[in-house]
Amino acid sequence: MNIIKPGDLVDLNDYAPDFTGAYEKKGQTKRRLKKLHKQLLKLQELLYAGNQHALLIILQGMDTCGKDGTIRRVMAGMNVQGCDVVSFKVPSTDELSRDFLWRAHRAVPPKGKIGIFNRSHYEDVLVVRVHSLVPEDIWSQHYQQINDFEKMLVESGTVVLKFFLHISKDEQKARLESRISDPTKHWKVMESDVRERAYWDDYMQAYEVMLQKCSTDWAPWHVIPANKKWYRNLVITECIVETLRKLDMRYPEPSVDITKFTIGD
Repeated sequence: MNIIKPGDLVDLNDYAPDFTGAYEKKGQTKRRLKKLHKQLLKLQELLYAGNQHALLIILQGMDTCGKDGTIRRVMAGMNVQGCDVVSFKVPSTDELSRDFLWRAHRAVPPKGKIGIFNRSHYEDVLVVRVHSLVPEDIWSQHYQQINDFEKMLVESGTVVLKFFLHISKDEQKARLESRISDPTKHWKVMESDVRERAYWDDYMQAYEVMLQKCSTDWAPWHVIPANKKWYRNLVITECIVETLRKLDMRYPEPSVDITKFTIGD
């Protein structure tokens, strides 16, 4: 995992999507991941009990990068009652009639809860840019508007964790071919996935600019090597646990004098 420092120039060729650190195979991470899930569950309870913070997790990446799989694996260590997942698809007519941040802002989790964005407001500096859906003088303003929006969230008690799931073009090809060859995955096949692949280089450039312009002190981007799903799941869970731990949360004091209560037979 690499954290982009504010102002860093970003070349995604410098980040190996196959990187797995000290681990060589999935089996080596199982015990570690199980331990992390137990810690995550306790930290989530503290988050809910304290009701002082919210956690917003943002997942971005190319098609097949593993956003859905990441959500399944991360939520395996959570109480689903305290976690909401929002998928950002093509904006509706109602959403298009409002500012581009409106649908993101209304989906931000309240204090005490965890929210996961599957894609996000960053689509407005990615697909909008790649396909010239609005003029450049409009989408070029979105970077600073996003930074200001996220700063406001952080100052209001929401921790913002942003993960770019970095896969190689060859890995994406293999995953798309797997969907086509496996009847149990046919339902996942989308014409848009194949069509968007033709814009790979344009997307890489858009992602590099996004990472450079929108990695801030209050909400930095994390580049996650995502060719190996098991390593992706491990490092993201580690990051979430460490982030929650740094909040130094405590269970709140009771709101009533519990010494006055007795439990009858």
